[in-house]
Amino acid sequence: MIQKIKHMVVALAVVLGGVAVLAPSATVGALNPSNKVLDGVNASGGDTTTKTDLNDNLEQIINVLLFLIGAIAVIMIVVGGIRYTLSAGDQNAAKAAKDTILYAVIGLVVAILAYAIVKWVVGAFN
Repeated sequence: MIQKIKHMVVALAVVLGGVAVLAPSATVGALNPSNKVLDGVNASGGDTTTKTDLNDNLEQIINVLLFLIGAIAVIMIVVGGIRYTLSAGDQNAAKAAKDTILYAVIGLVVAILAYAIVKWVVGAFN
């Protein structure tokens, strides 16, 4: 049980760390739209629009976090499969490996549902 709590704390730390890293970069890029790079793009006839809408920034952050959650879930499914293969008939190790696979699949389903819900909510506000 304590092992599961440790895994959940690590997963939460990864998610919160991702938010802390991605949130400032999205807002800093939107604060200074008039720089030399954009002037050059404008002079060449390119598109100089920047995403300053809060919904766009939040959607981008959530998409990155959901991608990371999905990638972690797939990695955990592979790890669980390897642990199951290496359990060598040990019932406790086989059960732990099956639990790892089960929790990873549940996490993947939750991530997919979260993505669908976010798309629906963001679409409702546009």
